[in-house]
Amino acid sequence: MRQAMEFAEELGIPRDKVQNMAHQVGEVLAQNVPPANPEQQALKELWMVADQNERQVLSRLMTKVVNQQHAV
Repeated sequence: MRQAMEFAEELGIPRDKVQNMAHQVGEVLAQNVPPANPEQQALKELWMVADQNERQVLSRLMTKVVNQQHAV
């Protein structure tokens, strides 16, 4: 995810568009990819019980975490 965000940043894609893409990726992953570890399982469970607004918040938080990891 970090590489995709860095690439989008290099292309000049606005942060809100990146967050929307993260939301779409979250939808696909939650529906089609089995969790590989307990952290992914917890994230999937949060995603599945969340409404659309809460999923947007989760998407923003995931992009924020990736950005912070990149800055370190």
